[in-house]
Formats: sequence, structure tokens, C-alpha cells
Amino acid sequence: MQDAIGRRDFVKTVGIGAAAAATGAGGAGALGGEKEVTMATGNALDARAFGARGDGKADDTGAIQKALEAAAEVRGTVFFPAGTYVSSELRVPAQVGLAGDPTWSYRDPPSQGATAPLRRAGGFGGAILKLADERAACLLNLTGAIGATVSGLCLDGDRIGERVHGILVDKPDYGRQEDTPRIERCRIAGFSGDGIRLERIWCFSVRHCMSGRNGGCGLRLRGWDGFILDNWFSGNREAGFGAYDENASTTVTGNRIEWNRQGGIVIHGGDHYNFGNNYVDRSGGPGISLLPRGDRVCYHISVTGSCIWRSGKPEWQSGDGHQSAQVRFERVHGLTFTGNTMMTGRDDNGRGERSPNFGIVYGRLENSIIQGNVLHDGALKELLVDLGGHGPGVIVRDNPGRLFVAP
Repeated sequence: MQDAIGRRDFVKTVGIGAAAAATGAGGAGALGGEKEVTMATGNALDARAFGARGDGKADDTGAIQKALEAAAEVRGTVFFPAGTYVSSELRVPAQVGLAGDPTWSYRDPPSQGATAPLRRAGGFGGAILKLADERAACLLNLTGAIGATVSGLCLDGDRIGERVHGILVDKPDYGRQEDTPRIERCRIAGFSGDGIRLERIWCFSVRHCMSGRNGGCGLRLRGWDGFILDNWFSGNREAGFGAYDENASTTVTGNRIEWNRQGGIVIHGGDHYNFGNNYVDRSGGPGISLLPRGDRVCYHISVTGSCIWRSGKPEWQSGDGHQSAQVRFERVHGLTFTGNTMMTGRDDNGRGERSPNFGIVYGRLENSIIQGNVLHDGALKELLVDLGGHGPGVIVRDNPGRLFVAP
């Protein structure tokens, strides 16, 4: 088919763009080079072929939007060579891909051997989309972008505006078709709102990303049928992963969720979750909270194999004493909490106060089991806090541990 392009051709396109960036031939975005190489081959489109400069100065909004609309005509992917693309809100069409080189890092790159533009970019690297409009709702708007993929990009919120999100799906209802966006290998940071905000989403995946240092949550969910796998949710001012409206049927596995002010994982009235093998560290509230949403309880939730460490950071406490806990489960039906390990701790390098006060706080459970967890130095005051009010079928036993005692 004339509109199709094979894997080797796409890799060739990506490779030429990356090579051009490395040599300075791929546009002003290539860390200072002049624009010479642009490509548009089949359904793999180079953003520079549509006028995007990627120099960190020019407004590339119009050029990128044009490239996205062209890609929609062939169900194509827009490739962004390395550079900083200044942009206002971009609306991504259905069945379109955005791709860049995922050469970002968690922190600033080592100063030794790094070029001046790399040092200025901080942990951002490769293709960077930088927010230019403080009045925008978001940088990438995936509302209605059924089957879209965002891969290998850095999204920089530049800490401007109020409640501006990095990636946003904001539907008025759930519609009649699965959304199925895929967000992969992206670094999303510095937004005044949530790194990723999914409103009334139906089927999605977020994999291998870092969403950190945002003013809201790393990922906030309203919807269901998702996969959240192998991500960093770090240093957000609200939860690492939060769901406060209707939410359900999501697998959350292998994530590092750390230093989030309001808690690591916060679920209100959610159901049918599988939380497995996550690392939850230094949360402001509990590492994991399962709480009601009005009269709606949480139910049918499995939490297994996770490491939960030094939750309830005192400086970030809200005043609710039970927020200083490793985990908090209230009004949960059908809970399995087993095979997890919990430990108190201080900030890095032995700074700050040790926390939390409590290990497992639980109340008004029904047909639930809390068993086979370990709380070695697991709390300062009480390992298990039973708030009572349980229904039938609640088993809490065989959770060995000890309170921390200063040497």
C-alpha cells in the first residue's frame, strides 16, 4: 500500500532524524545546528518538514498541528528530532503517533562532558515539547484521540499557569468506543496541574514513563480498563497515582512511586484493581490509601508484593493522625493485602523526622484478608490499628514485625 511504511523504513526515518540531530544538520533544534534535513516518507512524518524549528525560541504550535493533521490522513506518526519545540496546546487526532528519542534522565546530566545546551535542558533530553501558553488546559490534548500513541517525548510544563496538565483526556461522557491511547517512554514534568489527567477514559496504557515534579498528581484517573506499568511517579505535589471520581479495572504493576506530598497511591471508591510489585517511598500520606467516595466503598482489590517505606512524611501531614501510616484501608470489601513489606525511615542522608506512626490502619472491612505482611521496624507507635466496624469474613493475622526503637 502506498500510504503504508515498513518497520525498516520507519527506523530509517527515525535514524536519519536522530543522526541529523547528533551532527547538527537536523534543524536549529539539534542543539544549535542549522536546518537542512526534513523528511516526510509514507506515513512517517518529520515535524520539521512542516516548519517546526525546535530551537527553543520559535513558536512551533502551528507547524506541529499541521504535521499531526497530515498524519491523521494516513494514520501516521510524527517524528520529532532532538530539540526543544515551544508550543501551546496541541490536539492529537485519532490513530496518530508522536515519537521522539527517549534520551531523558531522572536528574540533570553529569556536568563533566555535557554540552552547555544539555546542561540547560536538565533532565530533559531528546525531543522536548515545552509549554508556551499559561492559559492552556494542557500541552497534549488526547480527547477523542482513539488509538493514538505518544512515545519517547519529553513534556516540559515550565512551571507556568494554573492547573495546566501535561497530557489530558477530558471527555463529557464515556462514549461508545474504547479510547486505547498508549503513553510510553515519556518524561512529563513541571506542569502546574497533573502530569497525566485522564477524565472518563476507557481502555488505556501508561508504560515506562516518568511523571514527576508536577503541581497535581503524577497520574490522575477517572475511568477504567487500564494498564499502568513500570513508571516513575516522583515528587508530585498531590498523589503519585490518584483516582477520586469513578475508577475501576486497572492493573498497576512495577511502578516506583516516591516523594509525593499527598500520598503514593490514593483511591476513592474504586474497584477491580490489581496492585502488584510496586515500590512506594516517602509519601506525605499513606503509601497506599483505599477510602470511600461518599457512600461508595472500594471493593475487589488485590495488593501484593510491594515495598512500602517511610510513609507519612511529617512535614507534609494534613493534620489527620491516621495519615501517618504505611497503608490505610477504610470501607473496603473484597480486599486481599498480602506479601508486602513495610518499614519506617527518614529523608535521604539521615535528614528529617522518621515516620510513620502507624503501620496498617483498617476499618469497616468486609470479606477481606490482611495476612502475611512484614512490618520490620514498621511503625513508631502501632503496627496494626483496627478502627472496627467490620462486616463478615475479615481475617487479619500473621503480620509479623516490630516497632522502631532508636538505638
